[in-house]
Amino acid sequence: MRSWLLAARPATLWAGVAPVIVAGSLAIRDNVFSWSRFIVALIGATAIQVGVNFANDVADAAKGADTAARIGPTRAVASGLITARQMWGGIIASFGIAAVCGVYLISVAGPVIAVIGIASIIAALGYTNGPAPYGYRGLGEVFVFIFFGLVATVGGRYVFDRTAPLESWLAGIVMGLLATAILVANNVRDIETDAASGKETLAVKVGRAGGVAIFSATVVGAFAVIVLAIGSGWFPWWTAVSLLALPLVAPLVKTIRAETAGPPLIAVLKGTARLQLLVALLLSAGILADRYV
Repeated sequence: MRSWLLAARPATLWAGVAPVIVAGSLAIRDNVFSWSRFIVALIGATAIQVGVNFANDVADAAKGADTAARIGPTRAVASGLITARQMWGGIIASFGIAAVCGVYLISVAGPVIAVIGIASIIAALGYTNGPAPYGYRGLGEVFVFIFFGLVATVGGRYVFDRTAPLESWLAGIVMGLLATAILVANNVRDIETDAASGKETLAVKVGRAGGVAIFSATVVGAFAVIVLAIGSGWFPWWTAVSLLALPLVAPLVKTIRAETAGPPLIAVLKGTARLQLLVALLLSAGILADRYV
């Protein structure tokens, strides 16, 4: 069980949870919230992310991207903790859980959810698997922004009443930028071993300095979107409470700029995931305050 938990990469799972929390708060504000839909959407989103992490683990091991020289956490298949066949069983189980959740959500929210679910699973499998994995071509960040940002947040809001208000798209951008920052932090940490194995992540393509610049732009950009949305009247003023998380950005940026060793960069990745969760909770608090206060 410890090996499976390691392979699930629990420190990053907030990227799947955070958008659903924000979507739920929007549904509460709009008086269309349903606990059953919220919980099923939360389970489905988490299952898809676990499936992505499992698929990444087995694919990187097969392609030689996870070697002994890698400075990040131990990878289950590459280290022999879990066999490739067992991992594929875990992938099928994870996406099976997501599919069961999808069947329920399709029954209450219509065929759009089927399109979202199928596209999410295909994109998850194509990230590092198949003949042309786009994660090996510098496109992983695009996938994360779209599916862990826009799709997760807007889709999470859609399941409640089949609508996608503007606020859900803006919140999706915020969540997408922060989720992208998690991946960038991961790829900056692994830049040397990824380059050596032929895994051309965006960080490998643009270099360490470029990767650090992208990381800084995504985390700062998320707060810039919040400020713009508040100033334009798209977010209620109460959501300015989410700016209380802004002081956490500077230490993350400072560390990723200055450090190349594994432990500090792992701390940046985990800190960025916690930042996304905190922003989601504060943004949700502001949205709920707009209704109840």
